[in-house]
Amino acid sequence: MNLEVWRLAIDFALFVLIWMVQLLIYPGFSHFESAGLARWHRIYTRNMTFIVAPLMIAQLGIAGYFFYAFPAMFATNVIYMTLTAACWITTFIIFIPLHNRIDATPHDRTISVKLTKLNWIRVVLWSLILALDFVLLY
Repeated sequence: MNLEVWRLAIDFALFVLIWMVQLLIYPGFSHFESAGLARWHRIYTRNMTFIVAPLMIAQLGIAGYFFYAFPAMFATNVIYMTLTAACWITTFIIFIPLHNRIDATPHDRTISVKLTKLNWIRVVLWSLILALDFVLLY
């Protein structure tokens, strides 16, 4: 299997995952009482890390490989790397701190609402990455 197919598979997995998070998981947080959310959120974040972290690491690795292995595609590689880096940056600067705040204050519903609203950033980023993959493949 060539690396373009791996890139497409990883990007598609992240695309599906972020849409599920946006439409199902994050809105579901509002249906928990604070004690239930406190328990569930710790389980969710731990388990989600086992799924998301390897995919994001693989995506970043592939972005780096394409950036250096195919210098003739510089502009495209810069766009892909920028979108991928934006996913990482927003995850670490915005979303991990919000999840930590939910763990610390599960009774504060405004944090879950903010998480859901701001997550549209990552939905758009990963959707653009997948769209770029299809442009590159066809």
